[in-house]
Amino acid sequence: MDKQTETEIQAAAFRRLQKHLMEDRTDVQNIDLMNMAGFCRNCLARWYQEAASERGIEMDKNEAREIYYGMTMEEWKANYQTEASAGKQAAFEVAFKENVTDKQ
Repeated sequence: MDKQTETEIQAAAFRRLQKHLMEDRTDVQNIDLMNMAGFCRNCLARWYQEAASERGIEMDKNEAREIYYGMTMEEWKANYQTEASAGKQAAFEVAFKENVTDKQ
């Protein structure tokens, strides 16, 4: 497989993951993703921002999130985010430290 085709397939897979998380499974909370998989929608938006930056395209965290989410974080939270239990919040603290804090 040539590099261009590989890149196009990877981009298509990313777009499908984005659609799955943003349209098909809005019920899955970011905290659950982070606690189980070590990443969430915000991580995907940050990786998008980092990839843009590597190509000389500057955007802030909120811009990247709005591009990824298709709406502002405030809109997403109002429409889809639910209250997390104390147990989930404690697990999130651990998962965030293990997967995000040292990588930013």
